[in-house]
Amino acid sequence: MEIDLNADLGEGFGPYRMGEDEAMLDIVSSANVACGYHAGDPVIMDTTVRMALARGVEVGAHVGFPDLLGFGRRQI
Repeated sequence: MEIDLNADLGEGFGPYRMGEDEAMLDIVSSANVACGYHAGDPVIMDTTVRMALARGVEVGAHVGFPDLLGFGRRQI
């Protein structure tokens, strides 16, 4: 049996980091990378995708609402 261990990553913004993306990439087999609406920015997205690919981690999109202040949790 094969199990896919997945995590949402790349959720930092500018100087603010959310979680330990690099450490998580050492244990997951796939990662959803934040796409910049509720979290993430172009630099963090690029860095996270590159780190994932270097480790052989599959990459998917973690889409969200344009709600940076509410982290995508407010009703839009």
